[in-house]
Amino acid sequence: MRIPQSVPPADGTLGSGRPLGVAVIGYAFMGKAHSNAWRNVGAFFDVPAFTQKVLVGRDADAVAAAAARYGWAESATDWREVISREDIDIVDICAPGVLHAEIAVAALAAGKHVLVEKPLANSLSEAESMVTAAQHARDRGVRSMVGFTYRRVPALALARSLITGRKLGVVRQVRAAYLQDWLADDESPMTWRLRRESAGSGALGDIASHAIDQVQFLLDDTVTEVSGRLHTFVSERPGPHGPELVSVDDAAWATLSLAGGAVASVEVSRVALGRKNALQIEVFGSKGSLRFDLENPNELSFFDGTDPIREQGFRRILVTEPEHPYLDAWWPPGHVLGWENSFTHEIRDFLLAVGAGTDPSPSFEDGLAVQRVLAAIEESAAANSLIQLAHR
Repeated sequence: MRIPQSVPPADGTLGSGRPLGVAVIGYAFMGKAHSNAWRNVGAFFDVPAFTQKVLVGRDADAVAAAAARYGWAESATDWREVISREDIDIVDICAPGVLHAEIAVAALAAGKHVLVEKPLANSLSEAESMVTAAQHARDRGVRSMVGFTYRRVPALALARSLITGRKLGVVRQVRAAYLQDWLADDESPMTWRLRRESAGSGALGDIASHAIDQVQFLLDDTVTEVSGRLHTFVSERPGPHGPELVSVDDAAWATLSLAGGAVASVEVSRVALGRKNALQIEVFGSKGSLRFDLENPNELSFFDGTDPIREQGFRRILVTEPEHPYLDAWWPPGHVLGWENSFTHEIRDFLLAVGAGTDPSPSFEDGLAVQRVLAAIEESAAANSLIQLAHR
């Protein structure tokens, strides 16, 4: 099958030798984070040449101001027109989840490499359609990736290498909690994230997707059984025209069984007063344990159960050494990285895959695997029953 002209060869440039043209769709929270990564990735990593072509948003004045601030050459309000342009080779989707499937499928069909923020979609059917589109595009050399950015936190990348390297022995239990408090105040105003039609779900899709991806990523394993519960603590919020009903969850809980025999508990909340952005992960194995908290992102705690009893205890690993994942490009040891650096690592990995003509990770299939767990948690919560995933 002929590869479209807009698909770059393995050196990451077009046949003419021009840099890859990048468009980001969405300029708010995630658009800003991704723009920061696009602006800085080339200063720290050797990546294929690219140009920050266009930032896309619905409000012409606001997106123009954001484009000027974030380093984009121009702005636009029509994403369909942008993905049809011959000078655009990469489309980075940071729009609300309700738009993910439509934009991603269209961009892939147009021969554009696609990076889309998590969760992959608002529904299982949308996620499945995106995987189908990605598989067809892959046959034409078009690459796609879902943005589970916490895979690129150096401490969590190190944790995965320790776990898969059997430093913990056989993993038995995982505790993953993602706790925030930005909705703890009953008077916090209504947003699109609290409407099912635009967000799909609440804390479940927004932050449980990260926790579930980490469970499967760290253990290199697959969830096979789910028991879940959803809850909305504040059912009404101030809207632009008066009180408005919240149609998604504030918090969610789940127990997950994995194919390898481990059991994981997942808890997420947007009303956990005092927790700002606390993704907390504990992994317990037969020979060792690990502990991580995103509010201290450069630290990983490791317990070595093979040490003599009198020497045992959690020890702090400051993940800032050049030997640690991604760190050789940054600062001297002890000079810590922040939340935004994981996005730079994400863009770096995506560009390297596009340039090499290889499939980046996590794939849309990985995003679909998380989406199936999210759907199973909703199904379990609604039916108050255990849901099997083994044959899905």
